[in-house]
Amino acid sequence: MIMGQPEKETIPKKSHRIWPDWYSKLQPYQVPKSSNAIWQLMNTLILYGCLWAIMIQLIHMDYPIFFIWILSVPAGFFLVRIFILFHDCVHGCFFKSKRINTGLGYLLGVLAFTSFEDWRFCHLRHHAKYANLDTRGFGDIWTLTREEYETSTKSAKLMYRLYRNPFVLIGLGALFNFLLHNRLPSRKVKHKERMGVVLTNLLIIAIFLAASRAIGWRTYVLIQMPVLWVAGAAGIWLFYVQHQFEGGYWARNGAWDPLRAAMEGSSFYQLPHVLRWFSGNIGYHHVHHLNPNIPNYFLKYCYDNVPELQQKEPLTLIKSLSCIRMKLWDEKGQKMTGFN
Repeated sequence: MIMGQPEKETIPKKSHRIWPDWYSKLQPYQVPKSSNAIWQLMNTLILYGCLWAIMIQLIHMDYPIFFIWILSVPAGFFLVRIFILFHDCVHGCFFKSKRINTGLGYLLGVLAFTSFEDWRFCHLRHHAKYANLDTRGFGDIWTLTREEYETSTKSAKLMYRLYRNPFVLIGLGALFNFLLHNRLPSRKVKHKERMGVVLTNLLIIAIFLAASRAIGWRTYVLIQMPVLWVAGAAGIWLFYVQHQFEGGYWARNGAWDPLRAAMEGSSFYQLPHVLRWFSGNIGYHHVHHLNPNIPNYFLKYCYDNVPELQQKEPLTLIKSLSCIRMKLWDEKGQKMTGFN
């Protein structure tokens, strides 16, 4: 994956492996449609702004903070949807124009407290080598093999257990990731990505100063913090179950297969319609990993019209709760497993 303008991933072409004939059926769905993208921006940003306006009025009218916490849940879900649109811009598939994707990606990234250039650097590498045990570390949930864990020091085991604890990973991680971690450049990034982080941070500060002057810093913080926490927790959970589930797929470099990584190492998260809307169809994650150039608004259409994609066993909302027990990759058993 090349830094600079959003590149169309060509993982199948780069791979020495033979892809099945049905893979070509996905290609027609990777052409962006501007009317779909514009409609998604309207039905997301306008409603998100309306929720902010309501919460601002409630605070200024001295309503109990409890009402803000209630409204922060749907507002947080809208912020998750904003992040999905940002995610499509990262892949250069939301609009046809690279310039529009880049400019819009910067703006949506500021709303999601995430630098466009830096996150693209990590995320495109995640796509290029996801589930490869020898190239872990970019855009992944920290995952150890059972052997690595058992041969670790006590302090390393404790650190890994803390990281994998849902209250830390999802609860504390929601704010840590978006408020602190995203304020610093990722490792191995170059000048452009570093400057992207600086620009994003400056824009976030500018929004805070403007909001402080317009509505008061206290009002801004009382709204932004719970909204960001809800969005962060939901987003981390979505990313977690997309790759951390019973069975799964990981392999060493020589045996790594991009088709298996997509079909076996990525879940099909079958969510209720309203949650599928808020999450921008990202539950069709095996489809997304097979062809990252398909925009979110065509993922379901692609799934519905390519029978081979429907062979993937769905992960239901109830069943996904058991995924939190998945902690380690068992290389001998070739499956995700718990500590015991």
